[in-house]
Amino acid sequence: MKAVGIKMLKNRLSESVRIAARGEVVLVTDRDQVVAELRAPSIGRTKVLDDALLAAAAREGMSRPPLLTGSELPPRRPCMPLAELLSGIDRDRAER
Repeated sequence: MKAVGIKMLKNRLSESVRIAARGEVVLVTDRDQVVAELRAPSIGRTKVLDDALLAAAAREGMSRPPLLTGSELPPRRPCMPLAELLSGIDRDRAER
């Protein structure tokens, strides 16, 4: 575990982030009091930011995950037979 003051963190942020990414916890201090921790993401956290934000919103109850997962769309059900649809279009055009 490493402790770093706010001013030092600001000046060497990239170095502190690299240390945290390797798995070490970086304690951020302000006047010798720990005010924050910089650490690598937890095991369940995705590396893609959008996915991580959506997962966090779902955990907090701000959104719900989709009911259907995967890349395939659900099967479509026709609302009426094609012949009936085309005859309706022809009737509409004839009225004009």
